[in-house]
Amino acid sequence: MPTVGLFNKEGQKVGDVELNDKVFGVEVNKYALHQVVVAQLANKRQGTQSALTRAEVRGGGIKIVRQKGTGGARHHSNRAPQFTHGGVVFAPKPRDYRISLPKSVRRVAIKSALSSKVVDNEIVVLDSLELAAPKTKEIVSMLKAFDAKKTLIVIAEKNETVYRSARNIEGVEILPVNTLNVYDILKYDKFIITKDAVSKIEEVYA
Repeated sequence: MPTVGLFNKEGQKVGDVELNDKVFGVEVNKYALHQVVVAQLANKRQGTQSALTRAEVRGGGIKIVRQKGTGGARHHSNRAPQFTHGGVVFAPKPRDYRISLPKSVRRVAIKSALSSKVVDNEIVVLDSLELAAPKTKEIVSMLKAFDAKKTLIVIAEKNETVYRSARNIEGVEILPVNTLNVYDILKYDKFIITKDAVSKIEEVYA
């Protein structure tokens, strides 16, 4: 089982914690990671883009020049794609970009993402992250203690106090365990997670 340090929010080591190797010690599957990240980004797309084809633009109902004798090309309408204000060739239309992946692939990918943070020594486990009141200064001092800049902080459940303390810090994201995803794990350089959140992840994925 991989063993990592257990820290308090002041950055002091208070012990060690063993991570479940079925979640944090699996072989990193780059193919699964790639598939899930592509799917996540595709699923974020609204797909509301739309342009008009030559059949949909206004005007152009009359033939602009006679068919023969002009020495130029034959044209029917000034709303053809080659003309200004003409329609668009293969105009984009609203569509669904959603990609569905098997649950097994998604599970492999999130385990691989978590394991990659252990392999790269980018994971920090906190004994707890309790704040009496929203204080951005406390989160900033914690990040400085761990030399963390672009950071994902994972907590066991939604905590408005912690969220309000960190929401204005550039490059920092707060996520409860139930919204944890592969893209955000890989996006951030530092992965700070509370001990309670680790237990919940292991309960679901072990």
